[in-house]
Amino acid sequence: MTRSTAQKPLTIGELARRTDVSVETIRFYQREGLIAQPPRPPAGFRVYPTAVVTRLAFLHRAQQLGFTLREISALLALRDNPDTDAAAVRGRAAAKLAQIERKIERLQVTRETLSNLLSECPGAGSLGNCSIVKALSVPVAQPAARRAHARKLPMKTADLNIQGMHCDGCAKTVEALLAAEPGVKAATVSFASGNARVLFDPDAIDLPRLEKVVERAGFKVPQKSGA
Repeated sequence: MTRSTAQKPLTIGELARRTDVSVETIRFYQREGLIAQPPRPPAGFRVYPTAVVTRLAFLHRAQQLGFTLREISALLALRDNPDTDAAAVRGRAAAKLAQIERKIERLQVTRETLSNLLSECPGAGSLGNCSIVKALSVPVAQPAARRAHARKLPMKTADLNIQGMHCDGCAKTVEALLAAEPGVKAATVSFASGNARVLFDPDAIDLPRLEKVVERAGFKVPQKSGA
């Protein structure tokens, strides 16, 4: 029986056309170990199994959503493991979303700063009157130097009571979100106890911020816990 076109092995050019991913990008993924390079036959071209189409689409889309190659490699390992719980993937996606939201917050601050500088700039005349040049010329090393000499606070541990979790997947999602926060060194969340224990750097993050992370995931922190 003749094998259908959809099941026929693909050359790298055919694979590129099927997935709308360039040949060079496919070769790059191969060098990074994300796609296996098939052996070259004595005559002819390397051919890829059709299963590579789905794998390539997965990693290319993940990269478009902001996942790093290292994160994509971990996602592919979860995808390839039949015993993987969906909560493990959801947790990584939730952590990436939190990371993107932090970037958006920083960009919004940058936008507001630039907007203010533009509104204050006369737009003509002597460069000495340009508010943008003046603002960009202000040294920023002194505040950083003062912080460097400030007393370093010891690491702290916070126990958060969390309400609203329905399964271990919820716990893993909260755990991933907490662990992704700058300043958090370790986070463990238990669905059975409804508790999260977080080890964090108080110079980088505080308890209200940790509680906000949990609430942003759709859960509640009914009691403001001490650290």
